[in-house]
Amino acid sequence: MIKISDAILTASGLALLLIPLHASAGTLSLPKDATVAVQAVDSLTLAGGETRLDDILLRPAGAAAEASHELPEYCVLVGDARQDGDRLRITTKSLTCIETDGGDSDIYSGSLSAAAYELDGSYGIVACDGERCELDADHVFHLKLASALEVEEQDNPSARINEQRRQANGAGIANPIPAERPDPDDK
Repeated sequence: MIKISDAILTASGLALLLIPLHASAGTLSLPKDATVAVQAVDSLTLAGGETRLDDILLRPAGAAAEASHELPEYCVLVGDARQDGDRLRITTKSLTCIETDGGDSDIYSGSLSAAAYELDGSYGIVACDGERCELDADHVFHLKLASALEVEEQDNPSARINEQRRQANGAGIANPIPAERPDPDDK
């Protein structure tokens, strides 16, 4: 019987904790209360009695601000924003992410329940002055997950096509090696 030392087990367990908790083994997952840094895709404005914007688009801000977790670089999050005094309350409802690894890509799309917090931890985004709210696209803030995120990898038809193209010796349907024929210019 092989005995594994406690030090090896501890080091292995620690290594597993340090692995990012996003797209692995066909699932995009984040724990409840995880925070991710995001920003609006476009600047947002609420004015003229408007108090709500539906279906706003957000994207990951990467390492622009300290957060407990990161989303894949290519993500779009959909949410709603509403004015509440001097703050803009933003909640999310869905996300679609593409995780790339060389020529391969995995697609994840599903529900996401999270709320916006300023980087100092205060709820909502300070973006309103009286009847007008403005959120610049470069303003980075955190989303805090209300529940754990577990999104299974989606079918990716383009990945199958690309795999067929990469098959060697012309075995791929979409990329066969042409048959040897004489050059028509050689007479």
